[in-house]
Amino acid sequence: MCSADHCKIKRKIASETTVLEWADISVSNLEGKIVDGTTSKKDGSFEINLKEGLYKVEISLLGFAGFEKEFAIQKDIDLNTIVLKENATNLGEVVIKTKKNTIEQKTDRLVYNFENNVTTVGGDALSAINTAPGVAVQNNAINILGKGTSRVMIDGRMIELTGEELNNFLKSISASDIKNIEIISNPSAKYEAEGTGGLINIVMKKGARDSWKNTTTASYDQNKYGIFALRNNFFYNKNKFRFSASVNGKTGARNIKESLDMYFVEGPSKMNAITKLNEGNLSGKLALDYDLSDKTTIGFQFLNDNSNPDFNSDIRINNYNAQNQLDNYIINKSFLDRKTGNQTYNLHLITKLDSLNRKLSFDVDFFNYDSKFDREFLANNYTSDGTFVDVNQSGRNLSNQGIDNLSFKADMEHPLEALNLSYGAKVSFTESNSDVVFFNTINGTPELDLNQSNRFKYTENNQAVYISGEKKINEKWNFQLGLRLENTQTTGFSENLNQETINNYLKLFPTFYSSYKRNENNSFSLNYGRRIRRPSFSLLNPFRIYISSNSYSEGNPFLKPSFNDNFEFAHSYKKSLRSSVFVNVVTDGYGVIFTANPETMTQIVSRDNYFKGINYGIGEVYSVEFADWWESENSLYFLGSDIKFIKDINATPSNSLQVDFSTNNTFSLGKATKLQVDFNYTTPYKSGLYDTGYVSSLNIGFKQDLLNKALQISVLVNDIFNTSYLKNDVSIVNGVKQVYNQNESNRFARLSVVYNFGNKKINVNERKFGNEEEKKRAN
Repeated sequence: MCSADHCKIKRKIASETTVLEWADISVSNLEGKIVDGTTSKKDGSFEINLKEGLYKVEISLLGFAGFEKEFAIQKDIDLNTIVLKENATNLGEVVIKTKKNTIEQKTDRLVYNFENNVTTVGGDALSAINTAPGVAVQNNAINILGKGTSRVMIDGRMIELTGEELNNFLKSISASDIKNIEIISNPSAKYEAEGTGGLINIVMKKGARDSWKNTTTASYDQNKYGIFALRNNFFYNKNKFRFSASVNGKTGARNIKESLDMYFVEGPSKMNAITKLNEGNLSGKLALDYDLSDKTTIGFQFLNDNSNPDFNSDIRINNYNAQNQLDNYIINKSFLDRKTGNQTYNLHLITKLDSLNRKLSFDVDFFNYDSKFDREFLANNYTSDGTFVDVNQSGRNLSNQGIDNLSFKADMEHPLEALNLSYGAKVSFTESNSDVVFFNTINGTPELDLNQSNRFKYTENNQAVYISGEKKINEKWNFQLGLRLENTQTTGFSENLNQETINNYLKLFPTFYSSYKRNENNSFSLNYGRRIRRPSFSLLNPFRIYISSNSYSEGNPFLKPSFNDNFEFAHSYKKSLRSSVFVNVVTDGYGVIFTANPETMTQIVSRDNYFKGINYGIGEVYSVEFADWWESENSLYFLGSDIKFIKDINATPSNSLQVDFSTNNTFSLGKATKLQVDFNYTTPYKSGLYDTGYVSSLNIGFKQDLLNKALQISVLVNDIFNTSYLKNDVSIVNGVKQVYNQNESNRFARLSVVYNFGNKKINVNERKFGNEEEKKRAN
């Protein structure tokens, strides 16, 4: 009989040759809710106290096949030993003999397992994200198709960088250290509401128990210039202690070509720019975790990233008359000396409160971002025959920007008999300071120009609470409802303009999920979520920065955040075909406006909340194995928009259908040899202010495994036809047509070598962090 309304179940876990320690045991009721869990001891034994009833026990251990069984408990039970069968292993890691699906559909996210994609070998996190279905990296933004710009997390921890800074950070992470990528188009209330396109979570690889492991990756990219990258990642785990460290270095340069044509009545002005951008980067990561007890873990994590994105630019601006004859031109040569760096510190504690799996976690995070640049330029005027006229502009621009953020966060997982409940709170404090100093050197002697110098200070504080409940009705139906409340206070002050802008707002962000599993082959889901997109700090600075004598850029301190309401209905068939229909409603949308003033023939780059509208689409993702030697992942999206302007910017919105197609094909030429052929194509489309040309890319990769997969050698030819760049981006404001093109060296050849070594006598298991950190928008 059971004592005190609880029954005791005892068992021992072993392999065919020895007892097994650290096996994970979880017990769930017949509704699928986990009610208890533990790990096996040194002698392989475990003990759990349960109420009388029906249960299912699941046992898992890296290197062994899983075990599960349903049973009824009415009295104390001392059962026989459970024997787990060992899988084939390599360097202490499990090699699953059965093939893992490249695309896995879960309740609230799409999981992309890209290990078989040869084109990512030797690459970085950004290139891996760009191969994910329904995701596109364009104009320094990571977008989920039809939904907007996405935020990025690593192991559930938010990276609060955006734009170019985020992309540079992701380039410092080796793709070989990534287990998979999760695409969360409609995040739950637990996550920050920031990011209209949802979240992309990068899940790092875990080592195996009783082992240490080291992975070294070297790669060389050749475009017009060469880029060499060397990355190393080390894992160590023993008893209660877990440690990991990585170092990544990169050197070389990229060639960037840009053009901007402006068609004035007096005659067109056409700019062409060629830039050599330095890719120098050094980054690293350090993580420590220690189990204070069986229930409590404390840990520390530090990330550091330093870059020197210096560049040399040669710009030529041709000015034509009404007869389209060259009238004069400007030659602008400039050099930028720039240094950027960011550091992230995290201290966390996770404790299990009881046998019902109630779990409390605390996070303290500090983030610092620093950018310094020194730009010198000289622009000269010439007649059409090349005769020097005078100096158009000459100067030296110094700029510093620093961002500090401190945040505190608490999360509680509180399972109840009726539902699984979670709730938490977070507070964050952010301060940004930017300092721009301009010296006019047109007379040969630097002279401080106060009209082009400014200090801008911005503070943003945010307090948030959330609650979320999940209920599994039966084996077919599952529901989740969440609500997040965020309170924000911002203050911006321009010292030169003596202008202060204050904005405070309190907003609710509801989320809803439902899923229905009709049978083994068909499942359906419906979800809704409200998101916010806050302007990055640089967009809020009202100061005017001159690009040339007739071109300048200015921020807008009155920019308000935009909001998105996302709806999605999806169907999954046999885990191979996923169909989705989605609608995205945009309110107070903001963006960049390229305005041309025909009277002064000046280009003005400004920002404003100028549009609202609806984005909608249908997506199909299809995974198929045509033969044992041919795996194919395919996606097809039909996207549309109905964007309208809410402010008079002297322009007319235009919208059209967009089609996006991609196919990734892996061919096994032998047990250790693979060929990869990827192709993607996006049709020209119109959305609001902009008319954008087509984008396409054909990539071919080859990989050879050696030394029992300890060594990998791969070759990649990316964007063979040089067609994956932004082309013919057209906007018409004030009756002046502007056409912009940008090519950032996407066509290159890469040679990569990856080497793994280690042993399995020490315990390794880098814990996946599940909470976010705060680092405010640094772009």
